[in-house]
Amino acid sequence: MAQRPAQDPGHGDTVVDVEGRRLRLRRLEKVLYPATGTTKAEVLAYVTAVAPALLAQLRQRPLTRRRWPDGVRGPSFVEKNVPRGVPDWVRSVELETPGSTRDRETARYPLVDDLAGLVWLVNLAALELHVPQWRVGPRGGTRHPDRLVVDLDPGEGAGLAECAAVARAVRARLAADGLECHPVTSGSKGLQLYAAVSGEQSADVLRGYAHRLAEELERDRPDLVVSRMTKALRGGRVLLDWSQNNAAKTTVAPYSPRGRERPCAAAPRTWDELADPALRQLTLAEVADRYAREGDLLAALAPGADPGPRVPTS
Repeated sequence: MAQRPAQDPGHGDTVVDVEGRRLRLRRLEKVLYPATGTTKAEVLAYVTAVAPALLAQLRQRPLTRRRWPDGVRGPSFVEKNVPRGVPDWVRSVELETPGSTRDRETARYPLVDDLAGLVWLVNLAALELHVPQWRVGPRGGTRHPDRLVVDLDPGEGAGLAECAAVARAVRARLAADGLECHPVTSGSKGLQLYAAVSGEQSADVLRGYAHRLAEELERDRPDLVVSRMTKALRGGRVLLDWSQNNAAKTTVAPYSPRGRERPCAAAPRTWDELADPALRQLTLAEVADRYAREGDLLAALAPGADPGPRVPTS
């Protein structure tokens, strides 16, 4: 990110040139994570470091953001529509929003596909980037999902070790159907598993498949897995949240920062790591260092990668 000399220093603004896009950044010294003193400038450095991999997860997906204007100890809000003052080079798409809490029939979502777009988002303190499992086409039409997500959410008394045990069971079950899944620690409490699918089946088909998977594993391991959303059932167990495959739902994008007390990110992991009893969430700095050393562990899910198989329908 090439930076031009600061302008309006009395207002804390800095003008930068990002791959030919001119952006005015506000208060780069602002602390977004008070527990560690992590500033907006440091979050910008992180997204710049992992930009190719993060953009691969965002490309062609309508983007929902959670913003923390005063840092993670302050209030936050979810934003779907592009905000006022959006740069004219940020692409957007208008889509229906069934079940909107604001009774809106449509929303105009940003489509972020370059580093300048990521910098613009962090400047707005959009720390969490959430996307659906489907993409939009060049004319703005919605496509069938190109990946299945299994979200593992530990209840009270459970943690990443229990999530990892469930993940191994899910991996074996999906492999029997020809699907290869990739683990991502969420940067919060649990983890997600992603598997490429054919892109030929609807979200309803994938949601039904994930629901059957959750119920089957709950029958096999009632001590460890729960498929129902009722919080009272989750103590010491892991919710296998099949509903994340609903076309109207989004999941935090791999490599996205998280708006938690500590500056962690949704981090792609190896299966060997999931066998480590000391498995934990990774910080922004750790994810950036791993990406520099090892590259993108989710390259198999990037645009242009080979599609996965169809899922069984019964």
